Amino acid sequence: MATDASATRTRRSRRQNLFVKELRTLMYAYGDDPDPLPESVQVLDEIVTEYIVDMCHDAARMASQARRNKIKVDDFKFALRHDPRKLGRVEELLVMSKVIADARKQFDDKPEAEK
Repeated sequence: MATDASATRTRRSRRQNLFVKELRTLMYAYGDDPDPLPESVQVLDEIVTEYIVDMCHDAARMASQARRNKIKVDDFKFALRHDPRKLGRVEELLVMSKVIADARKQFDDKPEAEK
């Protein structure tokens, strides 16, 4: 049992502080101090990282049940199917990504046509 606890601590130490800058900004945007406590940022970082890892595991599980080795966007959508707010946001971001990619493609094509 002691080895499990030390392994967990080792895994956590490797994943620490992935989103510190973004979390500090978000915390300030939601009314926290401009310079929040490092412990608060650390806790939120652990929560966010754990959520992302869990979501990736769920998507990987969906892909493996479909007998695929690669994870697709639909696997994440399926994993979020019970949370309509998050699923809607994912779909909105996917549409916006497509719109931006199309706009960049049109913008990049115009200078070549003029030459």
